[in-house]
Amino acid sequence: MSQAILRSDRIKLVPLSDEHLEHEIELDADPEVMRYLGNGCARTREEVEALHRQRLAVASRVAGLGFWAGFVDGQFVGWWILEPPERADQGPVEGQAELGYRLLRRHWRRGLASEGARELVRHGFEDLRLTRVFAETMAVNAASRATMAAIGMQHVRTFHMDWDDPIPGSDLGEVEYAITRAQWISSQATKPVTG
Repeated sequence: MSQAILRSDRIKLVPLSDEHLEHEIELDADPEVMRYLGNGCARTREEVEALHRQRLAVASRVAGLGFWAGFVDGQFVGWWILEPPERADQGPVEGQAELGYRLLRRHWRRGLASEGARELVRHGFEDLRLTRVFAETMAVNAASRATMAAIGMQHVRTFHMDWDDPIPGSDLGEVEYAITRAQWISSQATKPVTG
């Protein structure tokens, strides 16, 4: 199964491809976007080009997973990801995926991160039949934690990683949030009917 094109109310999510590289460069060049990622600094074009190849490769590791570029009214707003776990402490690859998202700063605080994330969680459980979706961020990243909670994920653990170049706040650790397929199905059943 290749990556599907996904849609939410406002966002069209298309599988990441080479035509999206310039958007990725713009996104990773903003130090505020990168504040809680990597070494907390903006990335160079060369760094993003190398990461772009790695991001594209995710789609070949587990069928249906990968990176998606998000567009609202034809304008790039950011990317979302469902990727297989990479570290032993994240659990088995089979049946689960890690959710991630990154938006251009001018599109923050519009509900787009959670809207796109909800669609990827739906896709993971409904289309890909995953059993668990999780997400990680720095404990101090209140905005990302709020997005995780808003889409129904629950705090699972706080843990510490050894970083070569720690950034401010890393001493407080990382957090993992997760939702299982059973929890997601239950949450869908309790949603009010609109229309």
